[in-house]
Amino acid sequence: MSILNYARQRLIFDEFYILRLAFALKQKKQKEKEGIIFNVDGESKVKLRDKIPFKLTGAQKRVIKSIKEDFVSGRPMNRLLQGDVGSGKTVVALVSCVIAKDSGYQSAIMAPTEILASQHFKGISEFIEGTGVRAELLLGGAGKKQRKQALDRLENGEIDILIGTHAVLQDDVVFSKLGMIVIDEQHKFGVKQRAALISKAEKEPHILIMTATPIPRTLSMSIYGDMDVSVIDEMPPGRKPVKTAIFDAKRKKDLYFFIEQRLKQGDRIYAVYPLVEESEKMDLRSAIETAKEWAEYFSGYRVEILHGRMKKDEKERIMASFKSGETHILVSTTVIEVGVDVPEASVMVIEHAERFGLSQLHQLRGRVGRGSRQSYCLLVGRAGTCLLYTSDAADEEDSVDLGGRRII
Repeated sequence: MSILNYARQRLIFDEFYILRLAFALKQKKQKEKEGIIFNVDGESKVKLRDKIPFKLTGAQKRVIKSIKEDFVSGRPMNRLLQGDVGSGKTVVALVSCVIAKDSGYQSAIMAPTEILASQHFKGISEFIEGTGVRAELLLGGAGKKQRKQALDRLENGEIDILIGTHAVLQDDVVFSKLGMIVIDEQHKFGVKQRAALISKAEKEPHILIMTATPIPRTLSMSIYGDMDVSVIDEMPPGRKPVKTAIFDAKRKKDLYFFIEQRLKQGDRIYAVYPLVEESEKMDLRSAIETAKEWAEYFSGYRVEILHGRMKKDEKERIMASFKSGETHILVSTTVIEVGVDVPEASVMVIEHAERFGLSQLHQLRGRVGRGSRQSYCLLVGRAGTCLLYTSDAADEEDSVDLGGRRII
């Protein structure tokens, strides 16, 4: 081996050694901290178990067992919960928060968007009804009077679980006794934001970080020991894997033919675009531009458009219409990336798919396949991009049958 290769190996070793040593020292410091000991068999947890209308998967039970062990260890939990979209991470987080309530502590659940925070609040409220656990939603757009009342109840200990966006980080958000923190889609938050939430607790709180798309930094934290890792590797019973197809934008007739067949079966469709409106700087189709095209082609069905510039009330009206089935096709930007749960939606069309990151594609794909229907994610791109491949090179199992036609 040449001197150059020896030098290169030595530099690689030094880099990994220093990185591993830094994480080991940080982990040692974390384990030396005194953690809150929770009562893992409290009354509210038992009531919640009876309220959940489905059986937990084996993976969920395994993760909850690990979390309980952290709660009684005397050390603060610092755990990453990884699981695919729709695998049931929120239920695990709720069980953790209810255990905190039984132990006399409050919990905070922080989500990156108002849609996701609202979705969490709605789902959690249904589960905890009749259990004695009190939850509150805190969003940036809340009225002054409503916000003050909520913050007063929080400071007085009348709220057990606070669910919100970055709004929970503001200085006037004061907890009575914060002991449990849940951060959803952790890659959407910075280190300082996480630290700001932790600083609201008088004692070192237990921390559960959830992600469906771990980015390199998340992976490095788990690999090098900065946090413990739990994985939910099972999907709820009855869920069918989402079929993904990649095809050239020129094959629009095949796309519309397939969607028409799904609409006749009572399914609902998402169509996602990277821009709200046309831009002179980028040769990309926009949501506003193409919503008219969708409405014209599928004139017998109702088409709505949704994007981030709309007011909150308008967004809620459109989403309610889509969930109820009044709207059949929802043309949108990535505002629906997280937090949208419509079991009847079975097709996700992503135009200019090469413009989206892997994390975004994964999250958007997760908006379908949330019910018992066979679901599809159709990635539309320009010929020649690295995302696309031809039907000649595709395996039969990678194709989507369109009743005699194939989309690849």
